[in-house]
Amino acid sequence: MLRAFGAIFLAALLMLSFAAPAAAGPFEDGIAAYDRGDFATALRLMRPLAEQGYASAQHNVGIIYGDGQGVPQDYAEAMKWFRKAAEQGDVTAQHNLGIMYANGQGVPQDYAEAMRGFRMAADKGNADAQYNLGRLMKETESNARLC
Repeated sequence: MLRAFGAIFLAALLMLSFAAPAAAGPFEDGIAAYDRGDFATALRLMRPLAEQGYASAQHNVGIIYGDGQGVPQDYAEAMKWFRKAAEQGDVTAQHNLGIMYANGQGVPQDYAEAMRGFRMAADKGNADAQYNLGRLMKETESNARLC
C-alpha cells in the first residue's frame, strides 16, 4: 500500500515537473521590462492596460513619461495618466499629482491643487504625502506672513 502511494506520488511529481510554468500577464511583463531598463517594451505592454482603465498601469505610464524613460519627457502626458490613476484611488498617483502641481510640471504651479493631491494620499496613510503636505502648508504659511 505504501509503495503504491509512493509510486502515485512520484508519477504526480513527474507530471507536474513537465507542466508549463504559469505565464505572467502583460502587467507583470511590463514591470519586468521596466525593471531591466527596457522602457519601450514596458510602455508597449502598459499603455493598452492604462487605456483600459487599469490604475496601476496608468500610474506607471505616467512615471515613464514624467521621467522621459524611453520616450521624450512629457510632463503634460504624465499628468494625464497620474490624474486618471488618482481618480481611481491610486495613492502614489495622488501623491505624484501633488508633486507635479507644486513644481508646475505639466500644469501651471498651483499650491492649492498640490495640497489637494497630497491630502488625498496623506489621508490614506502615504507618509511621503503627509510630509510634503506639512512642508507645503508651512511654506505657504510662512510666505503669507511675509506679504
